[in-house]
Amino acid sequence: MTPTRFPNSRVGVFGQRSPDSGHAVARTAQDTWNTRDPARVALACTEDSEWRGREEIVEFLTAKREREPGYRLRKELWACTGDRIAVRFEYEYHDASGQWFRAYGNENREFDANGLMRRRYVSVNDPAVAPEERRIAV
Repeated sequence: MTPTRFPNSRVGVFGQRSPDSGHAVARTAQDTWNTRDPARVALACTEDSEWRGREEIVEFLTAKREREPGYRLRKELWACTGDRIAVRFEYEYHDASGQWFRAYGNENREFDANGLMRRRYVSVNDPAVAPEERRIAV
């Protein structure tokens, strides 16, 4: 499997990423997570990622997918510069009892020279929601 490399082209003056490039990074991350393929997500990270190592990422996401079926993610670019990006995200999932949740928060990522994620910081809230309050189609 080929690693997903996040677009790092179109870097302009003072290392500033163009908004188009930042949107492409956010979309690539969103699409990769929505494949529901933990191994593919792990390949988008450096082997020594501060978030988790690749094997731990696969284990973590495999367990997450089992705990949170129906998972669907949306990301929105907040800011980008050089090798860093910040996004606002939300996703919805349900637990084994059928209770729906909407997780939302902010995520900061840093990439290496090859476009692989080396650092990730995230803050998440995930309140329960009624089925009629859902905003993301699964």
